[in-house]
Amino acid sequence: MDENSAAIEAILRGGEEEEEEEEEEEEESSKINNKGTVDNDGGWKTVSYQKRHRKKSVKAPEAFSDPQKLGSSATGDVFRSIEQHSEERRHRLEAQRAAGENAVKLSGDDVEDGADVEAASSVDNGGAEAKKTKVKRPKKPKVTVAEASAKIDASDLAAFLADITVSYESQQDIQLMRFADYFGRAFASVSASQFPWMKTFKESSVAKMVDIPISHISEAIYKASTDWLNQRSFEALGSFVLWSMDSIISDPAIHQGAAKGSKKVVQQAPSKSQVAIFVVLAMTLRRKPDVLISLMPAIREDAKYQGHDKLPVTVWVIAQASQGDLVVGLFMWINFLLPMLSSKSGCNPQARDLILQLVERILSAPKARPILLNGAVRKGERLVPPSSLEFLMRATFPASYARVKSTERFEAVYPILKEIALTGSPGSKAMKQTTQQILQFALKATGEGVPNLSREASNIFIWCLTQNPDCYKDWDNLYLDNLEASIVVLKRLVDEWKEHSVKHPTVQPLKVTLASFRKKNEKALAADEDDDRKASLKDADKHCKVLMGRLSRTHGCMKIVVFVSVALAVGAAYMSQNMQSWDLKELLVDFNFP
Repeated sequence: MDENSAAIEAILRGGEEEEEEEEEEEEESSKINNKGTVDNDGGWKTVSYQKRHRKKSVKAPEAFSDPQKLGSSATGDVFRSIEQHSEERRHRLEAQRAAGENAVKLSGDDVEDGADVEAASSVDNGGAEAKKTKVKRPKKPKVTVAEASAKIDASDLAAFLADITVSYESQQDIQLMRFADYFGRAFASVSASQFPWMKTFKESSVAKMVDIPISHISEAIYKASTDWLNQRSFEALGSFVLWSMDSIISDPAIHQGAAKGSKKVVQQAPSKSQVAIFVVLAMTLRRKPDVLISLMPAIREDAKYQGHDKLPVTVWVIAQASQGDLVVGLFMWINFLLPMLSSKSGCNPQARDLILQLVERILSAPKARPILLNGAVRKGERLVPPSSLEFLMRATFPASYARVKSTERFEAVYPILKEIALTGSPGSKAMKQTTQQILQFALKATGEGVPNLSREASNIFIWCLTQNPDCYKDWDNLYLDNLEASIVVLKRLVDEWKEHSVKHPTVQPLKVTLASFRKKNEKALAADEDDDRKASLKDADKHCKVLMGRLSRTHGCMKIVVFVSVALAVGAAYMSQNMQSWDLKELLVDFNFP
């Protein structure tokens, strides 16, 4: 019986092991199938593996006793118990399999949501932990330009300037750099957000821009600095001004990136404090404005100072110089900014407005007119040269269809600029050259057919004739090539002769010129076949004839006036001599006085 029990247990264990292996394989296949079903919506395909049929190992019959020896009842009991046990095992497996499938279905529907929730919760937990562990840095206090400027001590600055003057006695360039470094340390705590100079310049008027940031400097600091700057050499100050301008102009390039077509961005190190550069440059230009004129050729020829993006800086620099000397400010405006208005590339409205604001500020300064008229000629160079006067005249008197918003502003500044352009010593060599240059473009503008321009240009042309007799010769040479313009001038002389005759010191050059015109008219009428040309020549000859007649009458009247004046003078002299010899009593008797 013991042997039979052992055999039964061995068979049962073998059967259980095989059933467990089959169960594991079925569960694995079921999981794979279920996974494929759940993930089918996500793009996965169902993967299944075929069940492997293992070969059952047949143990040697010697291991078991002969069943016939056990008896028939024992044999039946043994197999019956095996079948019952196998059937119970089968029921349990089916129940477990059904329960497993239901669990997989329920969990498969929420697998994605569960994963998302878990991931979100993990992120939230991580963020919360990160927030808890993050340490806040203390914010630096914001320092304004006014606050930093208020901390500068005048006595400390004076001692510093005295020290560097002695230490670098023969090296003024180093002195000026140390001077800039002093203010750089003073304004080092001012951040770019507290001094957005480029944005401020673009949004501010010239009247407001000119005081940035120098308005925050105290009078004591300003005086100590400018007095010290006044003792520096002209050459050293020129180099210092260029260095300061380069530092300012290079600053916005850091934020603008590479230019179009370039592959690399050229990074430049920012200066220690842009506030300091503006402060020292403003004080230098206000104390020594002439330095800017000496630098004008270099500034005008170097491309890095050109362009509309540099215009606010250029206007600010010239405005600082004009604070020290109005003549220097207007000279720089005429020679550097006015050509931008007349350039072929044109000028946008914002740039035009900024340029006109500056000249309006210069001309509206106290006593600007006498100061500028007194400086109309500076070291042999005219403040407003003839070429600039021509542009101003054309901008002020355009054709009716060409008028723009800025025309009225040109009309406001033109009279004083014209007066400065025409100011000079009458009869001087320089003034004669100026009048001859003006006469040529004035005659050309007179004949262009624009009424307002023609009248203004003819006025200037006649003024040239009164200032320089040589201009009559130039007119004679230009007469036939500018016949229509000459007709306009002749007609004005005829119509307004009473007014113009007073301004002519002598009429003889005009009389000679008119005689030459009549001869040229006669020859041209004989040779020319163009009817319009002949009509113009006849019109010009008519005005010449009328004008010569008036000159003759004027000349005759002048002779009579001179004769009468001489006669009266002689008579007065004769009477004065005889009055001395006459007796007063005899005169009284002759006139029947008692």
